[in-house]
Amino acid sequence: MRMVRWTCNVKVKDRVSSKELRERLGIDDIILMLQQNRLRWYRHVLRKEDTDWMKKCVEYEVEGSRPSGRPKRTWREVVQRFPSMQFEQGGSYGS
Repeated sequence: MRMVRWTCNVKVKDRVSSKELRERLGIDDIILMLQQNRLRWYRHVLRKEDTDWMKKCVEYEVEGSRPSGRPKRTWREVVQRFPSMQFEQGGSYGS
């Protein structure tokens, strides 16, 4: 946001919201951009053959005990949280 504020010639003390500055410049929210990039990659992987190594890696489940604490999220869990994508049991995607 430092570069966005510098480009708009706005200081923090001017109390202009980040959302308003992004709208001025026509920039998407970084979280939205990350979600779009992840979805694009995940859809690419879903179109692969079932025998492809990349698809096997995404669907691979590690055997054995886990370390203590909250487990890390899988790609599928991360992508399922996106509101623009709804999963069915077969792993297909929709709009």
